[in-house]
Amino acid sequence: MSVFKPSRRWQPRFYPFKRESFGKRFREKIEIMVKGPVWGCRMCGNCLLQETAFICCMECPKGLRNGPCGGVTPDGHCYVDSTRRCVWHAIFNRALKMKREEMLLEVLPPLDWNRTGTETWADVIRQIGITGPGRFFGSLFPGNREYKKQVWDSVFRTVRQPAWWNGDSDYHPASYREPASELERSLREGRFVVATEVTPPISSDSGKLKNDIGLVRPYVQAVNFTDASSAIPKMSALACCRAAIDLNAEPVYQIAARDSTRISLQGDAIGAGEFGIRNILCVTGDSPVVGPPPTGNMNIYDLDSVQMLWILRRMRDEGIYLDGRKMKHPPKYFLGAATTPCALDPVLQAIRDQKKVNAGAQFFQTNIIFEAERLDPWLEQLDRRNVLGKVSILAGLAPLKSYKAALYLHERVPGVYLPEKILGRMERAGDGAREEGISIVLELIASLKQKKGISGIHLMSLGWEDVVGRIVRESGLENK
Repeated sequence: MSVFKPSRRWQPRFYPFKRESFGKRFREKIEIMVKGPVWGCRMCGNCLLQETAFICCMECPKGLRNGPCGGVTPDGHCYVDSTRRCVWHAIFNRALKMKREEMLLEVLPPLDWNRTGTETWADVIRQIGITGPGRFFGSLFPGNREYKKQVWDSVFRTVRQPAWWNGDSDYHPASYREPASELERSLREGRFVVATEVTPPISSDSGKLKNDIGLVRPYVQAVNFTDASSAIPKMSALACCRAAIDLNAEPVYQIAARDSTRISLQGDAIGAGEFGIRNILCVTGDSPVVGPPPTGNMNIYDLDSVQMLWILRRMRDEGIYLDGRKMKHPPKYFLGAATTPCALDPVLQAIRDQKKVNAGAQFFQTNIIFEAERLDPWLEQLDRRNVLGKVSILAGLAPLKSYKAALYLHERVPGVYLPEKILGRMERAGDGAREEGISIVLELIASLKQKKGISGIHLMSLGWEDVVGRIVRESGLENK
């Protein structure tokens, strides 16, 4: 059973939000009796088994429908529930064995909650009738593979890609010509960009926030504000971005899917433009399990980061909302995404990141890295997929203050792994740990400047904003 249901965990099924006829309820019972034991079906009503190597992606605690989050552990387990394997890790590996990995590039839609709890077989049967039963069942026999794909797509793609979504596996370049932001302009000009992160305050006092923005502004092209990172509430990223605009600093507005719905995402993106915010970073967000108690809902996110990119790209380039409404004045922004280059096998990680680029990502901010050479296999795979020329990559770096801080990142922050040599250096440094942390970052910058595909760095100061200027000066990146 582990072939079809790798997490080997029972999860409650969804139920319809409406009263249904006896015939429909009977079909639902039959479907759950078959698909429940075999695939662990939850009756989401939006089945994607054809695209996910016949492993149900709804086994993911976050309900991610376009690939894994960056928190998958090195041994392929879920960080939300360490007793289960990451279902997307299993999907990727099985797709690779079946030579179906290219099917994973299709941007899949979020749940239509009006369909949750209902059966999907009737839709498939209805579509077979439209395609032609003879053509469909004839395609089951050995023959032309391209013809079979065409016939099956006419049935299953129509079911899994409703008209309001219309996802595909193609690359969609931005439709505009002039850069949407100064960050985009710097990247287009080929400058080695320096961006940083300023920690949002935990209170309504913005004095320290403004002071920190003033400290880093002369040295960086953009300032990122996290959206309740580690599932800890802080001042909203939108408010921090507005403070940066007032101080003449270019902000990067981070939006976490964890706390967003498809409605709030579209409204916030439109509102951000009114404040002059032109860079938006889409992230899935840390699960509430890593935050302080009481723990919030850990079940299903309304969107994942790939779906966020798809929605925002279509708003910008096609001038339409998710529901199909046209807008007279589309927003203008530069879209980014997060990536964890060492979370998966490089081949699988490259597929995941190509999907984000196809959906609309124009720049990447990587998770914190401590070994520049570990990026090489991933960059090579992106190059093979012709992705490097389509996205700018900012490598994530963090100056370590102490051995204790290094251990915390290694053990507690999903997607961050410190090699033994770095942990050893920080432990041996003792009272000189801060200087050692700066030395490590400077060594990494020197290596990254030589790498094809790396367009800059993203300094995550972790509350140590006053060190940003020193790192930029000593690395030779000042005024680059």
